[in-house]
Amino acid sequence: MKFSTKEDIEAPIDAVFEMLCDFEMFERAAMRRGAEVQRTDTKTVRGVGMMWRAMFNLRGKRRQVDIEMVTLDKPHEMVLECKSPGLFTTMTAELVALSKTRTRVMVVFDIKPLNLSARLLVQSIKLAKASMTKKYKLRVAEFAKSMEERYEREG
Repeated sequence: MKFSTKEDIEAPIDAVFEMLCDFEMFERAAMRRGAEVQRTDTKTVRGVGMMWRAMFNLRGKRRQVDIEMVTLDKPHEMVLECKSPGLFTTMTAELVALSKTRTRVMVVFDIKPLNLSARLLVQSIKLAKASMTKKYKLRVAEFAKSMEERYEREG
């Protein structure tokens, strides 16, 4: 099951890519929402092979997700793979420079069930796909807006 959307951001491609690579910001945001996040790799430089483990409560159960950076092509693409018992998810962010000060970000989230209970979960998501897609697009749009505001403050 795939969710995808695109947003245009009033900022240069390099600045947008750097904000997408602010992994500490994402870790703090997840922790503010109650997740436990820790880096599990020993890399000292940002790139392929970076890994995290996140634990959080969802639908009344404690969940664990292992996340790995599998592609980092500055400033054009970033791909993260998320593995949890039953689900395999890929998150891809592609950037295209529309001009010197405008960037298009395309975000694709692909969920694949690995067992029966995950298939049931994905099936329930499919039944609510219209509302889930609407929420997904709204969240990406809000994130794009926050990146624009951050660029204006820092730039």
